[in-house]
Amino acid sequence: MSNLTNNEFSVALNNYFHILGTLAEQLVELVSVIIKTAGSIIEPVTKSVSGIAGNTSTTVTKVYQGAASAVAPKQ
Repeated sequence: MSNLTNNEFSVALNNYFHILGTLAEQLVELVSVIIKTAGSIIEPVTKSVSGIAGNTSTTVTKVYQGAASAVAPKQ
């Protein structure tokens, strides 16, 4: 490093910080894409789960009503 002039050292330091800035920018973009992707995945999954829960509830209610009507005395 003693052979480097001040100008060469400044250029090397500038390049180093430029690379760090670029990496930080790409990391922020990557996190942003991950968050957007997670949001686009979670939304349909949540809708599907709530639909399945609703259908299961309806099915259980119908089974219970069918069993109750089968057990109830007929007039």
